[in-house]
Amino acid sequence: MISVRRLGGNDVAGFRSMNALFAQVFGMPDDYLGAVPPEDYCRRWLADDRNIALLADSGNEVVGALAGYRLDKFEQVRSEVHIYDLAVIETHRRRGAASALIDAVRAIARDAGTWTIFVQADTAPEDEPAIALYRKFASEEITALHFDIVP
Repeated sequence: MISVRRLGGNDVAGFRSMNALFAQVFGMPDDYLGAVPPEDYCRRWLADDRNIALLADSGNEVVGALAGYRLDKFEQVRSEVHIYDLAVIETHRRRGAASALIDAVRAIARDAGTWTIFVQADTAPEDEPAIALYRKFASEEITALHFDIVP
């Protein structure tokens, strides 16, 4: 049975578990574990209700995670949620963990009065399962380009 929980301001251990899971699943240890934020940063980040950190548990094991942001818009008094990262460990894929995480973020977005949720998906062949998952929930599919700009 999969259960999803939203991390709160004092759940630094959960925050670190989330980053460790992303590092493992995405194969990016330097990005997620190379410069571990101090506890006070983690607490501040988690205490900000615009930041969303969810863990999916199966028994006592963390099997999935979602990180996202609620963005206040400028053109109208409304907000949208960006699912920034979503991952499930390989042994628990296709068991409902990712869907449970998306359902949980949908509930958070509804409670906040958010008008839409968006997520970016890469077009590489290994990302086809993620694309299929997002299509299951999507009300609209938009093809766009993404550019990283050096500050």
